[in-house]
Amino acid sequence: MRIISWNVNGIRALERKVGLCAWLDTCGADIVGLQEVRACPDQLAAELKEPIGWHALFSCAERRGYSGVALFSRQAPDSVETLLGEERFDSEGRLQIARFGRLVVANVYFPNGSGKERDNSRVPFKLEFYRALFDRVQKLRRGGLRVVVMGDYNTAHRPIDLARPKQNQKTSGFLPEERAELDSWVAAGWVDAFRHVNPEGENYTWWSQRFGVREKNVGWRIDYTMAAPATMRFFRGAFIWPDVRGSDHCPIGLDLDPTVLRK
Repeated sequence: MRIISWNVNGIRALERKVGLCAWLDTCGADIVGLQEVRACPDQLAAELKEPIGWHALFSCAERRGYSGVALFSRQAPDSVETLLGEERFDSEGRLQIARFGRLVVANVYFPNGSGKERDNSRVPFKLEFYRALFDRVQKLRRGGLRVVVMGDYNTAHRPIDLARPKQNQKTSGFLPEERAELDSWVAAGWVDAFRHVNPEGENYTWWSQRFGVREKNVGWRIDYTMAAPATMRFFRGAFIWPDVRGSDHCPIGLDLDPTVLRK
């Protein structure tokens, strides 16, 4: 069972560049979570908001053209939640928590801490979002569910996760307090699925759109699939697809034994 996450930096732009519907049908996934879709269903062509063979669900920000997540699945989810219960988070359309039998997939677009002036002014908001989501998914774990939290975390966890760690010590996305949030996930038992099987560096998921940066692989790994211990019993592999273009991020994902769904 393949689960894929991708920050598409605009679903309509991605459709023009690569043909999202065609990509969905060739990626081999059972569940695909997209972040930063920047559109609501009423702004999309029929084939994009309801691709043949897929169940499609969207969670939009109140502000048009901003944020937003979408979930495409071959099997209809048993239930979907999109709220953390705080207006400041929920108004930005950053979350879908979908249940498929015993499996729960959280598709999340974590906030960027930089702020409009790139002064790290949104770091407190970002950290509070992390903690609110952590509390929610911990409850799901304690309820006996097999949980995957995937998406654009907007944080490189360790120096191995970005090409130039020394130059970015004071940059949002690699601040000590942001990295500490991921430390707390790991300390609680969550497993970074890709790092679990791929210890080497130079595996990145985001690159600046400045000319030549991606070709030189000067990137950051800020997109993750974090799996609860109960989920890891069904783990079969994890991957990053840096050669897939169309966004400044690339797709990531993991493979699970399909029995993960069973009650």
